[in-house]
Amino acid sequence: MQITLLNYTDLKTCAHAIRTCWQSFEKGDEGGEKDKELIHRVGNKFKHASTLEHLYYTFYIQGISRACLQELARHRIASLSVKSTRYTLKELKEEESFLPFCVDNMERAKHFLVFTSNQAVNEASILALENLRKLLVSNIGNDLAKFAMPESYKTELTWSINARSLQNFLSLRSSKNALWEIRALAFGLFEALPQEHQFLFDSFLQQSEE
Repeated sequence: MQITLLNYTDLKTCAHAIRTCWQSFEKGDEGGEKDKELIHRVGNKFKHASTLEHLYYTFYIQGISRACLQELARHRIASLSVKSTRYTLKELKEEESFLPFCVDNMERAKHFLVFTSNQAVNEASILALENLRKLLVSNIGNDLAKFAMPESYKTELTWSINARSLQNFLSLRSSKNALWEIRALAFGLFEALPQEHQFLFDSFLQQSEE
């Protein structure tokens, strides 16, 4: 998967929101160490996490499966704009057959599928991909053919989320009990954050990928 941070809110905006409550703007330092300490103390230590909702992050996420997308959609305090199957399945229609199983065909299939560590599952996904391709070639419309789309089919999306919701996402999805793919996404999102923002989230990562 590829994760690109498109946009984010400056820390001084969150600090300004917190200082609004006490009208202590003169104590700020434009998102510097004083403001970072304030944000951490109020938002994390004292659990006034609503103040963190003033911080927004927008990511471009590429190469995750539709299975991972389904789990991502469970985090409802976020905005998703997802690659449309209605308008983009023509990319598959133009492909040659993915059978028989061979190195070249499997490499081509990786352009469309997220592979697992299980070869039998991967081969089943390729068969499903080939069946979907045949439906499209037979001129069955995208809206109908997509019902045969495997869960491993790759997609991409633009995802916007506030810091409070991202903390919750990272705390749940960095767990070893999470789906391996969304766990990798959780760590990837953290790494994509600006370094000066990571102090808000590092304690919410349950453990390293190793």
